[in-house]
Amino acid sequence: MTTDSCKQPRLSPRDRIVEAARELFRRHGIRGIGVDAIADAASSNKMTLYRHFNSKDELIVECLQRAGMEMDGFWRALEDAHPGDGLAQLRAWVRLIAEHLGDDDCHCEMMSAAVQLTDEDHPGRSVIRKFKDAQRDRVVEVCRKAGVANAELLCDTLLLLIEGARVAQQSSGVQGPSARFAEIADAAILSLSGSDAVPR
Repeated sequence: MTTDSCKQPRLSPRDRIVEAARELFRRHGIRGIGVDAIADAASSNKMTLYRHFNSKDELIVECLQRAGMEMDGFWRALEDAHPGDGLAQLRAWVRLIAEHLGDDDCHCEMMSAAVQLTDEDHPGRSVIRKFKDAQRDRVVEVCRKAGVANAELLCDTLLLLIEGARVAQQSSGVQGPSARFAEIADAAILSLSGSDAVPR
């Protein structure tokens, strides 16, 4: 193994701050962590943090926008893996969600922020609304590609199942009702698509 292959790209101070903030927000909550702790975790200082972000709220917005961009990349990967096959994309999405229900992924970041940012005027709320709208539009489109007549109903069913499964896992653990998320989601797809192509 060469020396060059061991080199890791160094993050800019701004990127270090954002990544540290996202990790701390996931672990302690948006309101449970301050800018001093974020700066320390980023091996930086408060002065540098405020050089890049005018406020903690502005940093929160940046974190949420990055989570949204990661979700876009996730969907592109699904489309590349199953080009033109809406049903396969839908099934792959359900499987990945089931595998990572307990992870602090980008989708969970948005859900958590939506609960914590109760002030409708908070700038992060706008990012969350745009993400939710884009997510729903994308899932509806995939449902239509899968040949589902009532694509919006199936989309909303699956999105509600995801949010419910995450909450159930937090309250009942991994062996609770959330363990059957993929099975229930498959049943919803089968029922609303009229397809027998969803495997058991």
